[in-house]
Amino acid sequence: MPGLLRGMARTAVVAGTATAVSNRVSRRQAGRWSRQNEEEEMRQQYEQQPQYAAPAPAPVAAPLDPTSARIEQLQKLGELRAQGVLTDAEFEAQKARILNQ
Repeated sequence: MPGLLRGMARTAVVAGTATAVSNRVSRRQAGRWSRQNEEEEMRQQYEQQPQYAAPAPAPVAAPLDPTSARIEQLQKLGELRAQGVLTDAEFEAQKARILNQ
């Protein structure tokens, strides 16, 4: 009988150790998988975020020569007269001011 008890005790120790090791390996592997899943989810979220490009710089207007500037001012003045914003007398006064610059 002592041999039977000793054999049963040895089997219990081996089985307990195997169970403990198996559980530890399972927990460690589950931890690795969860970290990998979290990293994968974070990567997917980052990739799904819209990527914004820097706005294009505003075009720089070429400096106008004095003649072109005067022509533009006269055209705008003519549009204001056509819309009825300026009277004929106001138009003539502003036109003379632009041309005498």
